[in-house]
Amino acid sequence: MRANHSHDTPTVKQDDLETLVAEILRETRTLGASQAEAGVSIESGLTLTVRLGEVETLEYQRDRGLGITVYFGRRKGSASTADLSPAAVKETVRAAVSIARYTAEDECAGLADKELMAQELPDLDLNHPWALSPEDAIEIACHCEDAARTFDKRIENSDGVTVTSHQGLRVYGNSHGFVGGYASSAHSLTCAVIGRQDGGMQRDYWYSSARDARDLETPETVGTKAAQRTVARLGARKLTTREAPVLFTPEAARGFIGHFLGAMRGGAQYRQASFLLGAAGERIFPDFMQLSERPHLRKALASAAFDNEGVATRDTEIVDRGVATTYLLDSYAARKLKLKSTGHAGGVHNLVVQPGELDYAGLLKHMGTGLVVTELMGQGVNPVTGDYSRGAAGFWVESGELAYPVEEITIAGNLKELYKNIIAIGSDVDVRGAIRTGSILIAAMTIAGE
Repeated sequence: MRANHSHDTPTVKQDDLETLVAEILRETRTLGASQAEAGVSIESGLTLTVRLGEVETLEYQRDRGLGITVYFGRRKGSASTADLSPAAVKETVRAAVSIARYTAEDECAGLADKELMAQELPDLDLNHPWALSPEDAIEIACHCEDAARTFDKRIENSDGVTVTSHQGLRVYGNSHGFVGGYASSAHSLTCAVIGRQDGGMQRDYWYSSARDARDLETPETVGTKAAQRTVARLGARKLTTREAPVLFTPEAARGFIGHFLGAMRGGAQYRQASFLLGAAGERIFPDFMQLSERPHLRKALASAAFDNEGVATRDTEIVDRGVATTYLLDSYAARKLKLKSTGHAGGVHNLVVQPGELDYAGLLKHMGTGLVVTELMGQGVNPVTGDYSRGAAGFWVESGELAYPVEEITIAGNLKELYKNIIAIGSDVDVRGAIRTGSILIAAMTIAGE
């Protein structure tokens, strides 16, 4: 895969956008705003899907956007536009100002505190444009699909292969004098295929994503993994209802940890809509659990030097030896809770779940008999009570080995209990997202089947 200059780089430079943001902030002052912030972004991309060797879709995206928020004391007004012409920008500023004049006062409204603004903006190596022509993309997709379809004669159809390449430039500034921006890129390759055996059909997929196209798995690897996963699911059975240990593979484990993060968000806390209400300082997980935020990892998919409000991001132990140390706060939630922003406007930046010693095969042996969950369906999680009940598919394990695939089951429990009952984290860490985790083994869950 070639990776050099971009096929469609935004021609606007970061300096131009910083100048635009500075002009907008000046304009808001002229109109009497006590505080203001503005964010502007320009993005371009290519998305191509091939199915059964034919191009299904080829899309070029070019997006631009501007968002402005002004404050008159504790009154707030926001407006946005996709038109960056001087006249449209002026009009958007005036719209935000006129909205602010009519809104009610909110004592928690306002910019994040000035002293929290990022002072250093390290180069996190996030921008790797890919000179991806449509012809190159078609070739990559076809190689990937061919690898999947020729892997096993039971692979009888394709759900398509999608290649994406995006890059963007974003600048944010506010009336504290903060202005910061960075260019970034994101590329991915996804393959999904369908297999048939004894009248039963199964579908599965695999994908690779990276900031730098050179870090993507090869098309052959992605296609082969998609096919292997699909074939492994053929002949799936149902289970009878039982209690058993459950092992979440990394793709499923990411969401399982995500529920914890959602419960610790400021919004859930001040609305009192969290099963972990007031839980900072409490032991939530076993003492071997360490959840570390590492916002400055080079090339990582969720790295950032500052959050959506300009607050500096920093290395944080969100869970230290099983104890939740902090809520995840933007400035508004922080004021509601009489705390300080933790730099989480816009979410977490590279949450690393500390891996254990055992790889996937080692975890299966450690579990002995139980369920491996590779896919979750439905939204059955109650954020207020922590009750958890979701459709699942995966594999039944006996004597530490995969015995047979299973489908049409439901796994259930309460997240507070499930978190305490984690017995191991795998070394098979998946880095394709904001949460980096290995497989997670839980002592027991209710499995509802036939």
